[in-house]
Amino acid sequence: MKLDTKRTVLVGFAFLSICAFWQMYDNLIPLILTNTFHLNETISGAIMAADNVLALFLLPLFGGLSDKCKSRLGRRRPYILFGTLAAVALMLGLPLLADSYHAAPAPGKLAAFIGILGLLLVAMGTYRSPAVALMPDVTPKPLRSKANAIINLMGAIGGIAYLLITTFLYKTKSDTYITYFPLFAIVGGIMLAALLILMLLVDEPKLARRQQEYEAAHPEENLADHDTVDEELPPPVRKSLSFLLVSIALWFIAYNGVTTWFSVYAQNTWNMSLGQANTCLTIATGGAILSYIPVGNVASRVGRRKTIRFGTLLLGSAFLAAFLYTLLVGTFSPVLYLLFALVGLAWASINVNSLPMVVEMCKGSEVGKFTGLYYTFSMAAQIVTPVVAGWLLRNVSYRALFPYAAVFAFTSFVTMGMVRHGDNKIEAKKGLEAYDIPD
Repeated sequence: MKLDTKRTVLVGFAFLSICAFWQMYDNLIPLILTNTFHLNETISGAIMAADNVLALFLLPLFGGLSDKCKSRLGRRRPYILFGTLAAVALMLGLPLLADSYHAAPAPGKLAAFIGILGLLLVAMGTYRSPAVALMPDVTPKPLRSKANAIINLMGAIGGIAYLLITTFLYKTKSDTYITYFPLFAIVGGIMLAALLILMLLVDEPKLARRQQEYEAAHPEENLADHDTVDEELPPPVRKSLSFLLVSIALWFIAYNGVTTWFSVYAQNTWNMSLGQANTCLTIATGGAILSYIPVGNVASRVGRRKTIRFGTLLLGSAFLAAFLYTLLVGTFSPVLYLLFALVGLAWASINVNSLPMVVEMCKGSEVGKFTGLYYTFSMAAQIVTPVVAGWLLRNVSYRALFPYAAVFAFTSFVTMGMVRHGDNKIEAKKGLEAYDIPD
């Protein structure tokens, strides 16, 4: 049996569009809220947290609805089609409202901006789960690890594409008002192109029928694991799981706090242009991608726990170094690129190994439940940290961002030291399988 790589790449265009959008959202919306609408950092952080609040409800809702969908387009494509078209239409209104507010400020324009932003988040929420679910719908179970690797790579390409475009368009910092409509338009174009490819070249109903026929012919590959009855975890395992979940929340607080506010921080503290700031993020993302395979090999030899602790220690050290750099230099320097390459390595060390550790502690029949725990703690952290970090930036100092992140990264190093389970000997993933991480 061999994975149809071409087909999987085509399916991955849906995730590419999602990642391109969210990279833009995290990058630009804080800038617009603070610089154009002059909202304080606390309020802006609360608005930025709204997407994660909505995601807690929208992702399972529309994932479940798509499971029950019956249409000539398939189960997932109707949601991807509607969600993408609605999102593109709504997102193009945001820079126009921002430009209009800059020219003639009015409370109604701010209200309209927030209202459209909310509708945009709902539109994006309608198709993320269906887009992710499309891959297993059309891929045999034994090949889903490799297929998910390709999906994650497609997502990374979407994020990096956006960052490279901003680096090209906004090379230098300007003292005059900057419109971001070209960026929104380009990302909208990427999303529409990805949608067109998916709708024209991926025949979901046909592929789903083939998948069902394959499963019927090979029932041995789709049997549930032998344990089907819920069993209470032994106390030591439960303790390890608790500390692991706390650790997950802590390092997401650290990492997401920086990624949410970095464009604003770089502009106000390091006097960087948007392009320079996004070059740092591009290097961090690229560093993570290049690190997946080496990190997998290291984890197979020394264990997931040690690899994660190394990652948290490196992440905290990189953030601390960024703080010290700010105190000593305070302006852009290529040294920052090195720091963000280390951030990418650190995040790969953490991200590749954390979900497998959670799942390792559960019974086979509870994988979905334990995966849900992972996302509950990670998303809860991403709800809290934009608000808290924003409050610190406003009420303490912009320079507080990196110490804030470093404290939580180092704390996760300590809590991971209390984890004693979920680190069974593993086989190093090879090739694309090294990229098989949570979507």
